Amino acid sequence: MTSPDDKQRQLDAYRTDPCASEMTTDLGIPVGETDNSLTVGERGPTLMEDFHFREKLTRFDHERIPERVVHARGAGAYGHFQLYESLAEYTRARFLCDTSASTPTFVRFSTVAGSRGSPDTVRDVRGFATRFYTKEGNFDIVGNNMPVFFIQDGIKFPDFVHAVKPEPHNEIPQASSAHDTLWDFVQLQPETMHMMMWLMSDRALPRSFRMMQGFGVHTFRLVNEAGKGTFVKFHWKPKLGTHSLVWDETQKVAGKDPDFNRRDLWEAIESGQYPEYELGVQLVPEGEEGRFDFDLLDATKIIPEEEVPVRPVGRLVLDRNPDNFFAEVEQVAFHLGNVVPGIDFTDDPLLQARLFSYLDTQLLRLGGPNFPQLPVNQPLARVNNHQQDGPHQTRIPESRAMYHKNSLGGGCPALADENAYTHFPEYLAGHKIRRRPESFADHYSQATLFWNSMADWEKEHIVAAFRFELGKVDHHHVREGVVKNLNHVDHDLAVAVAEGVGVEPPDKPVTENHGRSSPALSQANTAHSPATRKIAILVADGVSAEDVGAVRDGLRDLGAIPEVLAPRDGAVRSADGASVEVTRALPTVDSVLYDAVVVPGGAESVRTLSQDGSAVYFLTEAYKHYKAIGALGEGRELLSTAHVPDGGLDQGVVVTDRPDGAFVKELGDAVAAHRHFNRETAAVPA
Repeated sequence: MTSPDDKQRQLDAYRTDPCASEMTTDLGIPVGETDNSLTVGERGPTLMEDFHFREKLTRFDHERIPERVVHARGAGAYGHFQLYESLAEYTRARFLCDTSASTPTFVRFSTVAGSRGSPDTVRDVRGFATRFYTKEGNFDIVGNNMPVFFIQDGIKFPDFVHAVKPEPHNEIPQASSAHDTLWDFVQLQPETMHMMMWLMSDRALPRSFRMMQGFGVHTFRLVNEAGKGTFVKFHWKPKLGTHSLVWDETQKVAGKDPDFNRRDLWEAIESGQYPEYELGVQLVPEGEEGRFDFDLLDATKIIPEEEVPVRPVGRLVLDRNPDNFFAEVEQVAFHLGNVVPGIDFTDDPLLQARLFSYLDTQLLRLGGPNFPQLPVNQPLARVNNHQQDGPHQTRIPESRAMYHKNSLGGGCPALADENAYTHFPEYLAGHKIRRRPESFADHYSQATLFWNSMADWEKEHIVAAFRFELGKVDHHHVREGVVKNLNHVDHDLAVAVAEGVGVEPPDKPVTENHGRSSPALSQANTAHSPATRKIAILVADGVSAEDVGAVRDGLRDLGAIPEVLAPRDGAVRSADGASVEVTRALPTVDSVLYDAVVVPGGAESVRTLSQDGSAVYFLTEAYKHYKAIGALGEGRELLSTAHVPDGGLDQGVVVTDRPDGAFVKELGDAVAAHRHFNRETAAVPA
């Protein structure tokens, strides 16, 4: 039986305490001086015999390893997975059959296109890779926050990545898809259109890793004890719902706090507000895959939840931050080929390519074939084989017979018996060809399904995203090609995009919109909660201490994180002479780092804030970004100064004279709604 602590106990052997002993070299020689090199006299040349100097500089020179080609920018955390109900009917994977086991996990979130130094909040796909440290070995779900991908066959992956990366002649732009080569690739590859709809949606701008869905992307296969197979797609759904930033906000966050998402994850875990996700599966029996109007092996397609519901099977909780970013987050080596008995692959050509590519990449990044021996990559299952030598070999095999079969080593290790991994005996026959199946030929209907499923505000954001991205494209024929493809998706969408990028709008649709939708695809239909939301309370000298206390305590009771912001750090004097502690100084933060803003009463405080341009802009910008706004007593005067209309609860603006329980509840409901997109904000000067 596994427990959440099994992996942590294994890692304990590798953790080091800098206070446990005096400083030494790598070979344990005590070091008494590390600020000055060994020289001939005080001003003479440095001596080569200074082995400590040479070791220290050599190790520094070799600290960096190649960053990942994609998913370079990431953050990670440990956790545990608890199964709700046994899936023994479908798989013999023990961690999916034993509800008493709590399986240790490690999760890495990431952006895809940017380098390690790029901001967190760029428009991009997000990686959502999960490792289960099971007693049968490591199982990795190496997924994204979008359920489909840009291409159908992995042989196109280098082409896509070359197209989306900074252009080779000038290494511009960083971590952005808004440039000619990416959109040239898109306009010539209609198979990208479904994924581009997701990428232009708010799904590409997650509020946090804690409010982001995850998907296994591919169709995998579960295999039970009897050898019966069942097709499966994996889903992660966040407990807090799926929520996003808005485009203007993401660009400002990138400058104010480029570590916005990784900081949010770290702070949530440190404060005990552990991120939670539910694992769901879509199951399709072998032999029934032909009932869909798409191919299950096509990674540019989803199974609509209305056709095959997502069945919740377990809960993932992230409850421990890494001790060392490099050793754990940077050196973790996920691989789709890390499977356990009872989980197998399908013939999805993109999946098949990834099975090769991930291992090949780790061999380069981590210096050779022994990267599974790194602590974060080690399985809980015992490792025993004839693999030998290579860089960074840390095991000391005691047998002289490193081969199979052998008699000199007692025939060890013996082959596994009934517990051995067994591949699904799929029957295959056919000619060797290079050709896509006809069942992969529909590139538009699911892109249309996605568009039809969006709320009006989501559609507005998608149009704006296409206009922004194509507006950065210099070659007019590329813009025309994308609009031509969009006309296959939806005529009104194509016309709206064309009118914004200087392209002649198509006069009629190529294909009529089929009218089908999948409500599960819209973020308007996700879970909502004020829990873990960061709320700014704007104060200055003369503020009402009663207002501040009531709002702060009430929001904490709802699970939110209120912070008191003032023009200066330290504390402010309340109207009755009491001291009100300040969390942060206004010049050090920005409205884009918060989910809502509250202005307490206190005539002097409001007067001071009304004369502070940064405070006024803070409130105006929060309103423009559709966030909840609250004001008490004289606080409504600051709303007037910031040109924030008192639109009422339906606009997410909560105003009252007294800080009673009704105010806190209404404010909590407004915060839980995430954003209030029914506001008219085009004329707001922010």
